[in-house]
Amino acid sequence: MRIGVLSDTHGHLDSRVLETLKSADMILHAGDIDCPEVLDALAQISTVIPIRGNMDYGNWSRDLPHEEFVDAANNLIYMIHDINRIDLDPAAANIGIVICGHTHRPSVAQKGEVLYVNPGSASFPRGGFKASIAMIDINGHQIGCRHITF
Repeated sequence: MRIGVLSDTHGHLDSRVLETLKSADMILHAGDIDCPEVLDALAQISTVIPIRGNMDYGNWSRDLPHEEFVDAANNLIYMIHDINRIDLDPAAANIGIVICGHTHRPSVAQKGEVLYVNPGSASFPRGGFKASIAMIDINGHQIGCRHITF
């Protein structure tokens, strides 16, 4: 299973991002979407599971959860926009992957049995990074993650 992960689009989606996500079986958006058109464009590609970021306001975002649990190929994924707001122990909850955004900086770190992924910002990177998304490949319990820059 291939999962496309993006965050912090802030109302903008580069056509290269959309093209790259075409290989994804599922798309996870870790918040700061800023407008429903972003989700509409992603939904044309694959199943989209979004969460609300701190910049997602208005009626369109009212029903977006602040956190989400996703079962992907028998691996539990936990999504939260700002990792500093996490109030659970992922390892104790049998979570294999934690996805966050907010910083606009890509990162991936393995802490024990839990993989932490921040895709960076697909539209407005910070800290000298390029715009990026993450692709997670799951094959049984083997999980690989790579960032793709634009």
